[in-house]
Amino acid sequence: MSFLHRVAGSRRDTDMTTGNILRHLIVFAVPLLVGNIFQQLYNMVDTWVVGNYVSNEAFSAVGTVGPIINLLIGFFSGLASGAGVVISQYYGAKQYDKVHDVVHTAFAMTLIMSAAITVIGLLLIPLMLHLINTPDDVYAQSKTYLTIYFSGVTGLLIYNMSAGILRAVGDSLKPFLFLVVSTVTNIALDLLFVLVFHMGVEGVAYATIIAQGFSAMLVTIDLLRTKTCVRLNFRHLRIDREMLKKVVNIGLPSGLQMSITSFSNVFVQSYINHFGSNVMASWTAYNKIDALIFLPVASLSMGLTTFVGQNLGNNDPERAKKGLRTSLIMSCTMTAALILLIVVFAPDLVYFFNSKPEVVELGGIFLKTLSPFYIFLAVNNMYIAALRGAGNSRAPMLAVLGSYVLFRQIYLFVVSRFISYTELPIGFSYPAGWIMCCIVILIYYHFHPLSKAKRVVD
Repeated sequence: MSFLHRVAGSRRDTDMTTGNILRHLIVFAVPLLVGNIFQQLYNMVDTWVVGNYVSNEAFSAVGTVGPIINLLIGFFSGLASGAGVVISQYYGAKQYDKVHDVVHTAFAMTLIMSAAITVIGLLLIPLMLHLINTPDDVYAQSKTYLTIYFSGVTGLLIYNMSAGILRAVGDSLKPFLFLVVSTVTNIALDLLFVLVFHMGVEGVAYATIIAQGFSAMLVTIDLLRTKTCVRLNFRHLRIDREMLKKVVNIGLPSGLQMSITSFSNVFVQSYINHFGSNVMASWTAYNKIDALIFLPVASLSMGLTTFVGQNLGNNDPERAKKGLRTSLIMSCTMTAALILLIVVFAPDLVYFFNSKPEVVELGGIFLKTLSPFYIFLAVNNMYIAALRGAGNSRAPMLAVLGSYVLFRQIYLFVVSRFISYTELPIGFSYPAGWIMCCIVILIYYHFHPLSKAKRVVD
């Protein structure tokens, strides 16, 4: 812990309103990317352990509950992103007293939301498992995993909000370091609970919430000790109505977007579950690898949101636009390279998660067919990130909901009833939504560029 104590409290905030744009984006995004990789290891290790050492049904149970978890976690993440945008703009405007007010409002909101999401999550488990048509041989283990997960979800929410606060002022290194420690903890506990104590699905669930609680503790300690304007003082915790309004105005559309999109994915999962546990396992493996493909884009988009927020807070829209152009080039280049690797090594990647021949074959087909379309995600996520950094979260919400929810559900209905109710056409509902979103967001940005954006802090 001596290293962590030295890191905690050290000053790592970064003013992105001056200096080399490419360097700022890379320095911010690289720790975030590696941290996101470690965060993905939470569920990846869970599914790998149960897929190789428990059963195929356990693998499906742990792997297919993601849409249910994201339904509630996504809503909170949207609110957290709203806090990050407000903090980054006040930080760019050098209004540090306002940063203090937003930080304490956001942390107080997190404690309230933690209690609400715990209760709502536990109550919704049977309904959600029913909506995704969970097979009988998977239902009990899925319910067990979700019950334990939502019982300990507070750690994840505190970490996400606290890490978002640090990133809003340009510090992506410390959240990464704390996440590495908690991920190593998670892996060790997974192996201990499953291989030594033979706890199965319960073991990986307990390992996850313990590790998430550890990361929450580390990042909270850092906020309590930091020498920057985001320093946390429990005696100052309160809901500032003005700041809460700003956070909700930006975060609520993002939260609704993430939550409703996840709810839509529940229905996509229900179509997949129609084909049985082998197809569920193949789709689970695809989704785990799919998440890794998206990580560079997700990391860069977070960096771009902070960059745009700080520079618009500093009244410099031209620099914000340059950041968007730089990010577009970087995201498309990285995504193209990853697509090539995925197409070449698809079966081997699926085999890592599940060695069953039927799962490897179909999972490889999912990867080779769907992954090339990630270039559309690389484009639309950069524009969405830039608009959110400008405080405009409503337009991205409408674009994403229209494409990922409405259009995708229409696609699934038409394909399943009039074209082919088979695995691959159903899976293609994801790329169909990405393409539509890309078209919509590009048209919107043409008429509403960053040069016309208004600061949240005005």
